[in-house]
Amino acid sequence: MGERFAGPDQVLERLRDVDYLADEAIASALYLADRLDKPLLVEGPAGVGKTELAKAAAAVTGARLIRLQCYEGLDESRALFEWNYRKQLLRIQAGGPDAGVDWHALEEDIFSEPFLLERPLLAAVRAVDDVVLLIDEVDRIEVETEALLLEVLAELQVSIPELGTIRGTRRPLVLLTSNNTRELSEALRRRCLFLPIDYPSLDRERDILLARVPGIEERLAGQVARVVQSARRLDLRKPPSISETIDWARALMALGHVEVTEGSLAATLPVLLKSRADLATAGRQLGIDPGAR
Repeated sequence: MGERFAGPDQVLERLRDVDYLADEAIASALYLADRLDKPLLVEGPAGVGKTELAKAAAAVTGARLIRLQCYEGLDESRALFEWNYRKQLLRIQAGGPDAGVDWHALEEDIFSEPFLLERPLLAAVRAVDDVVLLIDEVDRIEVETEALLLEVLAELQVSIPELGTIRGTRRPLVLLTSNNTRELSEALRRRCLFLPIDYPSLDRERDILLARVPGIEERLAGQVARVVQSARRLDLRKPPSISETIDWARALMALGHVEVTEGSLAATLPVLLKSRADLATAGRQLGIDPGAR
């Protein structure tokens, strides 16, 4: 489709309108993905806003978001389509040999459109409205399964043996996310533009808090951002994500804290860090007792 945005500056402005604070690299990549009709592969650690970028892109363009959540063992029936076996069985029972129905005609009937269950990729291909297709955590599927995506990304089409090839007429804006847990195939990367995203800078994380946490004071937002930046430099199993930063700021405010002190940090740290090991590491290195009041 293309040309949803006039330029990178407009991308920045429109994303800001939905409280997604992008930087110039993000805005340029999203603009080019739209302008060049290329999928955008967004790669980075968990919790840096990759999925939220797709949601924000759908919000600012008025597009429908279609999401394919990837996982180990994802197959064609969950990504593309499958047949409604229960409905087919009922149709067979209602029209079997005893009812004088021709089996050949019955077979053609049960493998037709009314019995087809549409999954995310097929839904995106057949969409006649504006769509943002999010293929989330693509690095969680096996290398072989990536082949399921290539035909869709390259040709905007899906092959169904019983129905033939279904070709799309309205190309969606496609975003793939990866936490980089494994190396993606060169064939997949070749078809995409690439956007690496890391945790935000101190100033940007403070601005995110000011935009996403109603009523937060700039002083508290700055303190929260500084503590989180320090926590990410610790040897943690799971560094805090942006959403956990927001949750922690809201928790501090809900408990009436107007600044981050040793006491407020100790009392609320489990909102930010989600494992005993990380709480113990933070306690040792920050010199606090998580859970203390």
